[in-house]
Amino acid sequence: MSEAIIQASNLKRSFHEAGRELHVLRGVDLSIREGEWLSILGRSGSGKSTLLHLLGGLDRPTSGSVVFNGTDIFTLGGGRLDRYRNRHAGFVFQFYHLLPELSALENVLIGSMLGSSVLGWPGRRKAAHRTAKEMLDRVGLKDRLTHRPAKLSGGERQRVAIARALVNRPSVLLADEPTGNLDADTAGSILDLFRKLHREGQTIAMVTHDRTVADAGDRVVTLTKGRLAAD
Repeated sequence: MSEAIIQASNLKRSFHEAGRELHVLRGVDLSIREGEWLSILGRSGSGKSTLLHLLGGLDRPTSGSVVFNGTDIFTLGGGRLDRYRNRHAGFVFQFYHLLPELSALENVLIGSMLGSSVLGWPGRRKAAHRTAKEMLDRVGLKDRLTHRPAKLSGGERQRVAIARALVNRPSVLLADEPTGNLDADTAGSILDLFRKLHREGQTIAMVTHDRTVADAGDRVVTLTKGRLAAD
């Protein structure tokens, strides 16, 4: 069995709201093995998106740790944490978050540009364009490079978002309700794409409220009221 690539220990996250403290995560312990597809199942408000954001370094816990390859990411300085997010954690969101004025290719290139310095980008531009095209081909959109999001279906927009998440070849693909905004047939095609990526060795952590979607993964854990239980 492969070793854990991400290990979360006693993760807690609280927010202050309307004069009271809201406990979203109440001490979560979680490991993700390299090459695994982990599904995190939970109802709306269970804390699953918060957990995914912590695993990817988009948010900081109230207490607890997230260890990636032996290093607690929350001990990293700002620049090193940015590099973790850009190079090792690829994010896919329910509502795509594509820039409407950019083409599919340009939206995918955003991920490469964010990982480059202003001075370093000109030297990387050609290689980045080549990689972005490869990723769009990989998700089945080689004929949609110049299309803007308004000209794409919901499933095609999500495929662009997946290509953007993959462009820096992340260690872990973190997917937040990736089928939640899609009809059943389109959702099935996105899950088929995830299966393909997983067979190729991509580590995936996916949160969903849908039991059928969750069962596509290797392992399912359930988050209820900020606490995690094995399925």
